[in-house]
This record gives sequence, C-alpha cells and structure tokens, in this order.
Amino acid sequence: MSSLKTALVHDWLIGRGGAEKVLEAIYALYPGPLHVLVKDKEREFQEVRASFLQKFPFATRAYRFFLPFFPRAIEQFDLSGYDLILSSSHAVAKNVLTHANQLHICYCHTPMRYAWDLYHHYLNDVGGIKKRVAARTLHSIRTWDSAATSRVDHFIANSHYIARRIKKVYDRDAAVIYPPVATHLFSLAKTKEEFYLTVSRLVPYKKIDLIVEAFAAMPDKKLVVIGDGPEMSKIKKKAAKNIEILGEVPDEEVRNMMAKAKAFVFAAEEDFGIAPVEAQAAGTPVIAYGRGGVLETVRNGITGVFFEEQSVASLKDAVSLFEKRYFDPQGIQMHAQQFSERRFQDEYRTYVEKKWEEFCESHHSCRR
Repeated sequence: MSSLKTALVHDWLIGRGGAEKVLEAIYALYPGPLHVLVKDKEREFQEVRASFLQKFPFATRAYRFFLPFFPRAIEQFDLSGYDLILSSSHAVAKNVLTHANQLHICYCHTPMRYAWDLYHHYLNDVGGIKKRVAARTLHSIRTWDSAATSRVDHFIANSHYIARRIKKVYDRDAAVIYPPVATHLFSLAKTKEEFYLTVSRLVPYKKIDLIVEAFAAMPDKKLVVIGDGPEMSKIKKKAAKNIEILGEVPDEEVRNMMAKAKAFVFAAEEDFGIAPVEAQAAGTPVIAYGRGGVLETVRNGITGVFFEEQSVASLKDAVSLFEKRYFDPQGIQMHAQQFSERRFQDEYRTYVEKKWEEFCESHHSCRR
C-alpha cells in the first residue's frame, strides 16, 4: 500500500486532546496532507490545509460559532486525486466529498454531540431569537450530517459505547478499535500517598465542580485538581482547605502525580476517557461515574469502583466503598496495557489493509 495517495481529514487542530493523539497515531502510519477546518499551529504534520474559516476573525478561538459554515467548509476540500481517505471525526470531518473510486474510512470519536445527543441541552443555554436561530441551524446540520454519512465506506468507533451511538444516529455498523494511550510513559510509584487526584480540562461536562463539592464535604480526604479552563474561578470558589488546585502542570509531573495518587477520580460521561486509562497505567485505581467508555476500560472492584449518579452523595459512597477494598497496582498496570499505542497502530493498520484488499477485489483498477 506504499504507492497509495492518502489524504487525512480532521475537524480542527486546536489544542491537543484525545482526538489529536489518535490523529497523530494514524498520521505515523499513513502520512499525507491533513485537511482541517481551522488550525492554531503546524505541529509535526508536514502539510496542513485549512478551510476558508481560517480567514475569519478570531478563527482559532471562536470557530464553534461558525457552525452554519461547517458543511460548506468541509466540502470545499478537493480530495478527488487521492486513493484513500482517512478521517478522524467528532464533528464534520467524515463528511468530506468522495467518489466511487476512493475508499473512505472514518475513525469516529462520536456523532456530533451538540447536533444530536446534546441538542436540547444546548438550546436550554440560549433564549429568545438566538434559540430560534440555533434550533433551525441545528436541524439543518442534522439533516445534512445524516445524509452525508453515505460518503463513509467504513466506520471505526473508539468504543462499543460510541458504536451503539453510530448505529442509533446513522444506522451504520462500526468496528471498535480503542484509542492509543501512551501507557509506556507511566510507571509505578514506590509508595502511594494520601491524596486523590483528578486531571481534566475545566469545562462543564467534565463535572470537576461535582468532584470538588464532594471532597469539600469530606474534609479528612485530600483532593488535587490538575487542569485549567473556563470553570476555574467557579471551581476555586467551591474548593475547601483540603483541596489543592494546581492548574496546568508539565506532563511529566502529571504522570508522577498519577502514580503517587491513592485513586483517580473521574465524573464525566465520556466516549472513551483516556485519563482513567493513564491512571491505571500508573498502577492507580479509578473512582468513576459508571457510564460511557469507562465501563469498557475499568474493571469494577479490580481496577476501580463506579458510582451510579453524578451527585455528591453517590461519589461520597463510592469513595467510602473504595477505601474498604485493596487494589493491586501491578495488576492494574497490566490491565492498562491492552490500550497501548502499539496495539492501536497494529489494529488500525490491519483494518485498513483488509478493507483496501476488499475494495480492490471490486475495483480492478485500484493500486496495490
């Protein structure tokens, strides 16, 4: 497959989260021009092509406000000269225009949340004329997004949880390949210390405020919060003396703290959730809200415990249950290895090669 002309598509290059780590792993296997709506810097990609949205004022900060332009922006890319299209999508990257002699494989992190699952939640945050405009815009986006999924030949989901959502929203089946986690960068601490840890962007759906409230009600237990974001001031106001908020810290220090922590606390409903896997790679058990991707990455009672509701009382009960049990750091670390970067690249390469061979069987002029 070395002779294939490959193009990569991603929604936007702003910051570096789990989706960008997946993109980097795909790019290492199949380097090619990368097409995005907007970008903030080049990074290690040799060629990044941004859409016309890049020329809009404050494009790298206000890009989400340009949602009505997303369909036109993603469809502007001319990929007709490529054999293989690999998209990494949590919004519209999967909806690039393709033709019958191309193979398009989409690694889907989630169907576009604010157009589908979070539609009513999003509308509740606005009112008046803005609400009416938003409703019409999101209806139009849903109609376009649903129809445009026919441009994808094969879906890969980042978890069985997301595969079910893809089936529900798009009525398409998806293979499951868990995202790459840099498990090799984590090591066990010689001794655990008496603090709980959470690491996250401080945004509403991460529910860091819930974690802080719960530990403020448990003054004998120390909580360390690592991360920054728009909810920083809100979270600081809720913090008590037993809660330390560090903001952003270097990656090496994050790994060190994860290894030393008594447990890692996670209250979000995530599509996959890389941070809980990283904590387990450091031999640290996880106390997590029992919904979403963590049900596939954390073994209840063995590598962590779940709480059933996103409430202070439920989290407090989970902490109490956690402290009555023993968790083996080495066993937890071994469990995390199934989510390694090498495992991801092996599975992803095997999948792409298989689908290309199947594609060639029905397209005799394709390159091998």
